[in-house]
Amino acid sequence: MRIGLVCPYSFDVPGGVQLHIRDLAEYLLGRGHQVSVLAPADEDTELPPYVVSAGRAVPIRFNGSVARLSFGPIVANRVQAWLDEGDFDVLHLHEPAAPSLSLLTLWAAEVPIVATFHSSQSKLGALRAAQPLLQPGLDKISARIAVSEAAHRTMASSVGGTTLVIPNGVYVDRFRAEGDLEPDPAAPPRIVFLGRFAEPRKGLPVLLAALPLVLAQVPDAELVVAGPGDRSEIKGMLSDQVAGSVRFVGTVGEAEKVELLTRANAYVAPNTGGESFGIILVEAMSAGAPVVASALDAFQAVIGDSGAGVVFPVGDHRALAAEIVRLLEDPAEQRRLRAAGQERARQFDWSRVGARIEAVYDSVAVPLVGAGSPVPRAAGGASHGGARAGAGAHDPGAGHRGPTRTAGSGRHRDPDRPSWAAGSVAASVVPAASSGAERVRTRLRRWFTR
Repeated sequence: MRIGLVCPYSFDVPGGVQLHIRDLAEYLLGRGHQVSVLAPADEDTELPPYVVSAGRAVPIRFNGSVARLSFGPIVANRVQAWLDEGDFDVLHLHEPAAPSLSLLTLWAAEVPIVATFHSSQSKLGALRAAQPLLQPGLDKISARIAVSEAAHRTMASSVGGTTLVIPNGVYVDRFRAEGDLEPDPAAPPRIVFLGRFAEPRKGLPVLLAALPLVLAQVPDAELVVAGPGDRSEIKGMLSDQVAGSVRFVGTVGEAEKVELLTRANAYVAPNTGGESFGIILVEAMSAGAPVVASALDAFQAVIGDSGAGVVFPVGDHRALAAEIVRLLEDPAEQRRLRAAGQERARQFDWSRVGARIEAVYDSVAVPLVGAGSPVPRAAGGASHGGARAGAGAHDPGAGHRGPTRTAGSGRHRDPDRPSWAAGSVAASVVPAASSGAERVRTRLRRWFTR
């Protein structure tokens, strides 16, 4: 199957959605599919061979973070060039309601579309205001996926529709260090924080407020902070009492991340909101790190009811300190959490998650069927009815709402044409002459003049 994945966020900056799309692409390639990913990226960014750059992105504040997005008429032409070259059987768009590559692709596409909704938000005014512009595109979606119940609620409340809940995936075995590393019993107890620590919603200030209380009980404990951000601002928040117990290591690679997590006596996720799925919790559990997390719905869904982690009330630094101290002083509990976390993480391995997403692709890329004919049910996903099911919303197992293209039955490429799976379309922008491109131009005019 020829599959096009669209990432709304820049590949220049690491993030959960980008990593999810990267891993999904690699899973699909391993399954024998032809895969191309369209994503924003600067010219000098080193990209995997299956990623096509749509040009640089601009920073936009979104959901308590800064998202780097690409949008506008020039980018729309690049999207059309990628679609024409790819001749895809299925498109998989991520965050199609955001002003991004995904929305532009949604407007232009003429093949079956799967959409994944990642974000969890409480403030939905902007999405609801844009509903008249978004709905014609959303009606084209054949199947909708939410990565969690929290993401499903956000989507249902803002744009409506029917969803399957399929979580993010992790290559669990990649987080199993060679030699099964564990914390050194002779070393100081290590607390680990991973994330964009300058963003308040990641909760580092909560952890720093808890640290003096932890050090009062476990004076040799060390906090290791990894991730991008201006550490000078955070260091200014540290008292002399705790400054010597905090170590900043900056952005880390995959191997360094694995070592940090496998050596951790406690991995702490003190996030305060804006999380729809705890992918870093799954990574930490895969590596065997005992997890202490704030009681966000998304985090509790990852930990489950199997005792695979410890939760504390969101923003409560005293409760967090008490849980950290209890864990650091109890090696047996650390061992129990390591084992339980690794067992729980298996539920999110790509071998399971990827198969469920493939089943969704199969359910939309089927031979033409008449109205009311059954479509194969996408395996493994919980289905939810939204507040307003769009005409194109797809519920595998329900009646099919219209004809779709058979996988591989569309236009056929000239075998002498250059590869569609790599490189940049920035230098090969085509005239916007197709009906899809005309729809995009019309909707862009409405978007920028509303």
